[in-house]
Order: sequence, then structure tokens, then C-alpha cells
Amino acid sequence: MSLSLRIFSAPTPAGQQGPGGPAGLLRADGLPSVPAPVPESVTGMVASRIAYSTVHGPGGRYVLFLQGCQFDCLACSSHRLMPPAPRGMRPRTVADVVADIGRDAPFLTGVTVSGGEPTTQPDFLLALLAQLKADRRTTRLSRFLATNGDVAPELWEALSPLLDGVMLDLKALDEERHVVLTGRSNARVLDSVVDLVGRGLLYEARLLLVPGINDSDAQLRRLAGWLLDIDPAVRVRVVEFDKRGTRVCARDLATPRRADFVRYWRVLNSAGVEDLVVP
Repeated sequence: MSLSLRIFSAPTPAGQQGPGGPAGLLRADGLPSVPAPVPESVTGMVASRIAYSTVHGPGGRYVLFLQGCQFDCLACSSHRLMPPAPRGMRPRTVADVVADIGRDAPFLTGVTVSGGEPTTQPDFLLALLAQLKADRRTTRLSRFLATNGDVAPELWEALSPLLDGVMLDLKALDEERHVVLTGRSNARVLDSVVDLVGRGLLYEARLLLVPGINDSDAQLRRLAGWLLDIDPAVRVRVVEFDKRGTRVCARDLATPRRADFVRYWRVLNSAGVEDLVVP
């Protein structure tokens, strides 16, 4: 498939951090700050939730899907979560969301905040994680983030004391292919991997492999080598691409076959990835 598949400029949702970082995260001296006490009245756009999941991180987890994403991924099956504020969706307060999770807390191992891209709502995300950590009903639950990694370092600095793990989608090491797949550069994504490994927060790197675009043996070996140079014990999960639910622009993409997954495992494992999950 040609890399001229599409060229476009993805919109930046309201509330997405700019070059200087998200508003409200930096003190006057330039250091990250999380408000104290936690503002339970902070509101955010919550698209949906799963009360109990075993596929969104370790153990049994409550999963929140926040609305909005700064990427426009070609292979996205959750494209309805891209707009920051769909018509008819009402914001929810942190207190309301934490109360819901608190009722299910006895049956849970942790909470995963996903999307869309949860970091496009930085104030809500920070307040939510801080309250989950502080509330007696939820404090024992681990707090994970599922992200595309296009996150400013100032936000990672603010989030890191509130997180136990991050699952990061790494669409491509090659920037041109990353633009084809997402409409955006991968520069901050790669920086985020390095940052999170340094903080001990990268739980796993997730690879959504699309045949003919980002799944060649050479690309996989190069990607594995880059990850292993940063963290020799890195955990890698291959995510199965499924065209069902995608937009018309993705209907001509190929779906990986069983033989493809066998090849992915062989190439990544032979490159040195030992902690490897393949469908």
C-alpha cells in the first residue's frame, strides 16, 4: 500500500495541551502542580465505561473512556470518540465518577482511564486520578492510563505521582508511516516512551499492526531494537486490527491473518523481546 494513502491535518480538540503544556498544570516557578485539595467539581466528558474488564491492564479493572483525541487514526475503530464534545453529551464531575467506581471497588483490582485520548482532558484527568488515590473506597486500586503517547513532558511530570502504569500505543517508529496512520508526528510519542521508562511507569508498548503499512520484518526488528535499547525488559503487546467499526477510508486495509501473527511473534521474539503478547 502506498504511503500516499492520505495526507491531512488532524484537528486539535479543545483542551489539548499546546507547546507550553496544558493550562493549570504549572506553578509560577514553572514546576508541575496538582491542586490540593482535589477539586471534586472538575468536570469532564466521559464517553462510556466498562464496569469490569480483564483486557485493559492487570487484574479486574474498571475502565473509563474519555471523549476526544488529537489523532485521526486511519485504523481507529473508536472514531466516535474523536470529537471533544459531541452534541448531547453532558460533562460529569470527578465526584460523580469516583462515587460510581467506589461502589464497584470491592470487586476490582484497579482503574484504567482510556479514550479517545484521556490526556486531551488534562485537568479532569489529574483531578480524577488524585481523587481515586485519596478516596478511602478507591485508594487501594491501581491507576493505569491507556494513551497514544502524544503528551507534553510537563503533563507526564504532573501525572506520574498519580499513576501505577501506562499502556502506550506505538503505531510506528518511522515518522512518515506514523503520519499516514495517525495524521500526526510521532516525536512526542517516542519521547514519552523514554520518559515513562525512566519513571518506571511503562507497563507495556502496544503495537497495532496493519499489513502493508507498519508490519514488515524490517520495521518490526527496528522497532524491537529501539525499544530494547531503552528497556531490555520491555513488555510488548500486539493488538489485533479489525476493520469492523472503522470508517470507510479504512475498508480497503488488510486484516492480519493467523500466519501474520505467527510471523510477528517470530520476528519480535528473535529480535530479543521476551515479554511478548500476540493474539
